[in-house]
Amino acid sequence: MIKSCRLSIPFVLLFLGWQSIAQDNQWTIVSSTEIERVFDGSTSQAYSDNIEMAGKRVAGIVSYAIDSLGKLAIDRQVFFPQLHPFIKENDPSWYVYRSYLKDTYSDAILPNLFVGDKQFAPGPVQKVVINGMLHFKHLPSTSGIVLKRSFLPSSSERLFLEKLTLINAGQETISFQAKNRALEYKTLGTDGEFITLISSDAPSEFTLEPKGSITFSVRIAAVLNNEKTPSKSAKETYYERKAFLKQMSGSLNLETPNPILNTLFEFSKIRASESIFESKLGLIHSPGGGRYYVGIWANDQAEYVSPFFPYLGYSTGDESAMNMYRAFAKMTNPEYTKLPYAFEVEGLPPPSPLDRGDAAMIAYGASQFALATGDKKVANELWPLISWCLEYSNRQLNKEGVVKSESDEMEGRVETGTANLSTSALYYGALRHATDLGRSIGKSKSTLKRYQRQSKALKKAIENYFGANIEGLETYRYYDGHKTLRHWICMPLVVGINDRKDDTIKALFERLWSGNGVHVEKNNPNPEVSEIFWDRGTLYALRGTLLAGATEVSLNKLEEFSKERLLGARVPYVVEAFPEGSMAHLSAESGLYARVFVEGMFGINPTGLNSFTVMPRLPKGWDKMALRNIKAFRQNFDVEIERNGEMATIRIVDNTNGKTLLETSSNLDMPISYTFK
Repeated sequence: MIKSCRLSIPFVLLFLGWQSIAQDNQWTIVSSTEIERVFDGSTSQAYSDNIEMAGKRVAGIVSYAIDSLGKLAIDRQVFFPQLHPFIKENDPSWYVYRSYLKDTYSDAILPNLFVGDKQFAPGPVQKVVINGMLHFKHLPSTSGIVLKRSFLPSSSERLFLEKLTLINAGQETISFQAKNRALEYKTLGTDGEFITLISSDAPSEFTLEPKGSITFSVRIAAVLNNEKTPSKSAKETYYERKAFLKQMSGSLNLETPNPILNTLFEFSKIRASESIFESKLGLIHSPGGGRYYVGIWANDQAEYVSPFFPYLGYSTGDESAMNMYRAFAKMTNPEYTKLPYAFEVEGLPPPSPLDRGDAAMIAYGASQFALATGDKKVANELWPLISWCLEYSNRQLNKEGVVKSESDEMEGRVETGTANLSTSALYYGALRHATDLGRSIGKSKSTLKRYQRQSKALKKAIENYFGANIEGLETYRYYDGHKTLRHWICMPLVVGINDRKDDTIKALFERLWSGNGVHVEKNNPNPEVSEIFWDRGTLYALRGTLLAGATEVSLNKLEEFSKERLLGARVPYVVEAFPEGSMAHLSAESGLYARVFVEGMFGINPTGLNSFTVMPRLPKGWDKMALRNIKAFRQNFDVEIERNGEMATIRIVDNTNGKTLLETSSNLDMPISYTFK
């Protein structure tokens, strides 16, 4: 029995390839939703990478390597997130938090094809295409057959699919024989018996006339106990995925003169939105990356990605956000003891509770989400969670007036002291958003004034406690006693504290910047720490510096970073980190990329359930830009910016009928307010 043919692609090839930073483009843009890499047969074009794709009941990471002769090797690591096998008796107990039915499959699962008395061997790879699915096209084989392959997840079933198409590019009729694989293996887990099924449906015999073609598929599926085997055809599965991709491309569209930014924005919507899984908590967003499924975290879900979904108008994303916030709300308590920072494996709290500043993360994200939905019912439901998190954070203030926490979202990977800048900045941002939210749903004036007093005092405390000269720059220390620059010094800029913006921007873009964006630190006494980068830090930095008005340098860095992530060695999404996770395509980071534009470049800031301010940052070299099909506040509207001499014209347009709702001239240094009627 063939089960898993593990890692036929040496991982070191992927790893080494991703370190080829700041080279010429390795990929080209076909359209705003598609990139391709064409191979000309030169030995210098050997290439390897992987990409993650997901549906509600499956995720797959397809690793591919193309050697100097154009020969393709593929591994498919397939996860069924809701199926949790028993761990081994000698495994550490925490393994239950990463227990998913998964395996890795090489091309040994493909059917064997025969042309006469020879096995069919595809020609060299001609090109690779990524457009929300992964496609390979081969040059004609010795027998004149062109092979096309497509990989995609089912959107609704426990199924990962590969479509194979054979095209006769020759002048002669060719007859084939096929020997399909039919594999089945069983295991046990928390909910019963799991069965993994691998099958292919190539006809046992077929003939291709010149220019004729045939398509068949390879299916990796799973069932739990007496479930029915996934029944949708390959065609149905393909068009279901296409429908999801069409939904993504039909909403929240970025228009700038730079096609790289436009395209990575489109790709980011896909990755941010596809990683939503059925679970015992309902539909929930999870990071993915081969490690994190059917679980929620206060940073990834509450803070990073959920506030993005109302702008996209993705109801599945909104539903996942509410299920996540409800899970945290159930853990609030009258004693104000800390919340769990996550619910892993469908609701299981983490084994070692740690206060990472999670209450501040949740309050910040939930207040932004509630405002952007424009839904009073949602706002009223989330208000108790938000107000609890604000009060918890207030009770954690130290004698200097900043928020104590045991860590931050990096969970001890680097030192954070007893009070860190990120937690206090998030609490400050949450207080400001909560004030606007409370006003929108009729909360008492005394409550709103209290939040305003607290935010004013906190802003002063942040300056007094964290403001410092670090490495010769007037910026922030990350915690008491910290001597080196840290990526999260960008957080005050993100929440509107610009007192030290000049040297903070210099620190981010001159001292901490590399070909992979902002490093966590660069001058840490431990050289291993100085190598670490997490894209989330870069994405927050870019949002913050745009908000602070550093348009030109921010655009320069944004374009450099986006080019590397979309067209470089590791594509087509922003990543988690290096070296941890090997630059995995975690989903929430793609939400953060989109928010660089929504909140940073266009400066959209919700001020009520039907109101917002906009303060765009139109670069000097651009005549215009637009963000269209914005679905926030239960509307569908566009924001258009057009240069007009020394000024710029800002238009807010009803996307449903083309009616101009607001047109005003601005020098772009002050926010413009708008309220929907």
